[in-house]
Amino acid sequence: MTSIRTDIRVAEPLAETTGDDQEWRRRHLLDLDDYSIDELDVLMRTTDTMKEVLSREVPRVPALRGTTVVTLFYENSTRTRASFELAGKVLGADVINISASGSSVSKGESLVDTVKTLRAIGADVLVMRHDRSGAPYLAARHADCSVVNAGDGLHAHPTQALLDLYTMRSHLGEMRGKRVVIVGDVLHSRVARSNMWSLNAMGAETVLCAPPTLIPAGIGSGEGLLPPVRVETNLDRAVEGADVVMALRMQTERMHGGFVPAMREYSRLYQVNGERLARAQPNALLMHPGPMNEGVEISHDVAHGLQSRVEEQVTNGVAVRMAVLWLITRTAKSGGRASTAKGAA
Repeated sequence: MTSIRTDIRVAEPLAETTGDDQEWRRRHLLDLDDYSIDELDVLMRTTDTMKEVLSREVPRVPALRGTTVVTLFYENSTRTRASFELAGKVLGADVINISASGSSVSKGESLVDTVKTLRAIGADVLVMRHDRSGAPYLAARHADCSVVNAGDGLHAHPTQALLDLYTMRSHLGEMRGKRVVIVGDVLHSRVARSNMWSLNAMGAETVLCAPPTLIPAGIGSGEGLLPPVRVETNLDRAVEGADVVMALRMQTERMHGGFVPAMREYSRLYQVNGERLARAQPNALLMHPGPMNEGVEISHDVAHGLQSRVEEQVTNGVAVRMAVLWLITRTAKSGGRASTAKGAA
């Protein structure tokens, strides 16, 4: 006679295990530039709950049953798009994937019209990636649904920064006073910008390292629209005593002109390798938002070494995006604030 298992946790209601979201009142996630430490803590704790769901033998809950999540991507993506799709399905949502190349956008339809059309067919959450900075803000103003920024131009990539923060906290605990070095093409990196905001809110020290041509103008001087950071053009000095070293790829697809003399020269001066990582703290985390160009910004041995947390970042991305979908959907359904103004997005 076949025994029936009774210990498989299936469809446990999240409301009973996610009671720490009283500080969350947002129905959009557009950037992290005005997020408080309390809001970030709520998201981190909710991600813990989602990690527990993913660890179940049957990783599915009906938390977002009846909710329609639409991913609208105007740029190519593997990690972000797949993790949002899986996040929605794990929570029981209906997920529809749309690429700009296969939609009416290719026929000349405007972004506003596309967004209104998707809302008219029943989209509750719009997860959007666009090559133009600010596009998700425009979408949020014209759509009566929640909007999640999955990367816009050179501006922001908030869920990547959140999964980076979650990965760091999982190993380092309290981030206040921790030193995080971000090295590479900072100028064209929306990931770096969002990480600056989240790390600054959590009290970490952020060090940016790149050739002068790949550092945004005014950053590090206290001027401009980005949080205070330290700028260092010498990688050997930058990584001294670092708790986290995050490498960024050269985004040649966004470059219009020569920002470095040659890629070989760039790799010689700015590649994160074993010798340089040894200058950091003994158990420093090695991170990369992906995709990696091994042999350019990061050496093969480091990318797949014991200190690498790259695959863990990808895994954590699903739980973080589950937490985002859950929190903004609850706010929207309870009549939470919908303004896209600063402080209320």
